[in-house]
Amino acid sequence: MKQVLLMLLVSVFANAALADTIGFDQDSTGAAPAGWACGVTGRGSPKWIVETDGSAPSKPNVLKQSGHGTFPWCAKENVAITDGAVEVKFKPMRGSEDRAGGLMWRFKDGDNYYVARANALENNISLYRTQRGSRRTIKYVDAPVRANEWHKLRVEFAGKRIKVLLDGMLYIDLEDDHIAGSGAVGVWTKADSVTSFDDFSWGGK
Repeated sequence: MKQVLLMLLVSVFANAALADTIGFDQDSTGAAPAGWACGVTGRGSPKWIVETDGSAPSKPNVLKQSGHGTFPWCAKENVAITDGAVEVKFKPMRGSEDRAGGLMWRFKDGDNYYVARANALENNISLYRTQRGSRRTIKYVDAPVRANEWHKLRVEFAGKRIKVLLDGMLYIDLEDDHIAGSGAVGVWTKADSVTSFDDFSWGGK
């Protein structure tokens, strides 16, 4: 039975193709991207806007968060995925409290979702669950996250299984069942992080 379940999980991850990609190049600069809902878990004044960035992996635009808040987030509207994958390229630039970029999935609302984040101040990757507005740590792992450079963060999820990869390397692989069912996907930062995002991709099984 265990072997059958393992084969099913492998099949789900293998088929979690990234069917949609957004590079924000069709969006107007100076405003939040169309079709996204942006906010904050906790308190603060996040500032999510599309900007031109000559260093963008897919030029010319990026989505940048330059405000301040407990946990600023921006979720893609009209997406509901139970099992699949989400991926983004991010550049952590500034921040004295935090310098991070993250991915959300199974996002129900601004108080309930999973998030994986990479932090250039701490050089680590973290996996969290946020429920009823309270963030709980699932796991921390040391990882090289250089500031002012583009990185690729990817999360694969199927049932209880969660995998977190940074720049193509697997850092977290575990099971957690606190947040089930379908939800939206999106990007995330913390505190005073100034972070840019590009090539946001997602797909479901």
